[in-house]
Amino acid sequence: MKPIRLNIRQHILDTAKPIILGKGFVAVGLNEVLQAADVPKGSFYHYFKSKELFGEALIASYFEDYLLEVELLLKANSESAATRFMQYWNGWLTSLADKDMQCQCLAVKLAGEVSDLSEAMRLALHQGTDRVIGRLAQCVEEGRADGSLPTSLDAAVCAETLYEMWFGASLLTKLRRDPSALECAMRSTKQMLGLST
Repeated sequence: MKPIRLNIRQHILDTAKPIILGKGFVAVGLNEVLQAADVPKGSFYHYFKSKELFGEALIASYFEDYLLEVELLLKANSESAATRFMQYWNGWLTSLADKDMQCQCLAVKLAGEVSDLSEAMRLALHQGTDRVIGRLAQCVEEGRADGSLPTSLDAAVCAETLYEMWFGASLLTKLRRDPSALECAMRSTKQMLGLST
């Protein structure tokens, strides 16, 4: 007897995420996702009118989950904002090392692949990454306020610059299959923030 699933739409998205992280969006056929999710094709088209709209929903769902994780990591607690901010970047470094240099970030995986294929998916990626950068900028502001980060930092510029650097370093890590780009990003991050290297 099959288990009852209350949210089939979310189940399809959750099932698809690791498959697409492994193979990319274009290479994955709908039948592969539907087989893995154990749902009929009709169910897919009930929730998603096309593969493109499915991709857009997948990206939106990914960022909703990701931003919840970021919020848990960066929210104010007894640690300084600088410590919480660095824990975020340490997470990038260790997650790739733990996964044999295979990036687990759907934004990194899909940005180059779908940005020219689908305007809707490009916009979903753009909006999601902007929200992440905005939350990082808030943490920098908190660090300026609590004295753990230099007051000379422009929070918005700092957050955007660091996110762009780590995003690019993640792509280079996929190419090189070694952590050198991420290690360089970490050194540059500490230097920018005036932290000991």
